[in-house]
Amino acid sequence: MKPLILIPTRMAATRLPGKPLADIGGKPMIVRAWEQAMVSGLPVAVAAGDPEIVAVVEAAGGRAVLTDPALPSGSDRVLAALETLDPEGEYDAIINLQGDMPFADPGLATACAALLHGEPTCDIATLVAPEADPSDRTNVDVVKAVLALAEGERHARALYFTRSTLYGDAPVWRHIGLYGYRREALRRFCAAPPSPLEQRERLEQLRALELGLSIWAAVIAEAPISVDNPADLEAARRSV
Repeated sequence: MKPLILIPTRMAATRLPGKPLADIGGKPMIVRAWEQAMVSGLPVAVAAGDPEIVAVVEAAGGRAVLTDPALPSGSDRVLAALETLDPEGEYDAIINLQGDMPFADPGLATACAALLHGEPTCDIATLVAPEADPSDRTNVDVVKAVLALAEGERHARALYFTRSTLYGDAPVWRHIGLYGYRREALRRFCAAPPSPLEQRERLEQLRALELGLSIWAAVIAEAPISVDNPADLEAARRSV
């Protein structure tokens, strides 16, 4: 397969407006995310919802595509940028990295690409990490992945995703919101309206499951730092 990394981002974040341009150790957050992705060795572009983002990425030497700011999700932004960059369909594995993960290990993108390549039934690849704290189990902000994972395995098919507390004495897997799509799966996903379970749980990956798309997840050691609010931003700045 031929993978392409796309990083969707926009200025109008609800909890942290202007987040992509937030300074972390002298660099805008989106530039740090782009630099990390470039270390993977895969081609990378930013799917930007605003011209200010395009400007800072290009000033850093990166490639960015301006997309409609009214697009409803990062997945829609990724598809729009893909069709602009690659109308001939050269890239068939699309890796959606998050612009608010400025220190994400470059291996996360290659892990998703490897899962798409190695599992013929995998339409969408994603990642999970072990729970970081016992409170994760009851925290509705922590998305849990329900996996068909046998002991000793490091990847498996995802059966469901939920914000609810899971029953039973077994590992709880935190879902990491990075995805790898087969190109046609991305098109099918974006063409479909929000689904009932997606709306109930506020988790767009449930739309994919309701469409009959197969999601596989690879286990990683720990979740990367994600900047969702001012407290997260301060923590990210302290880590530089």
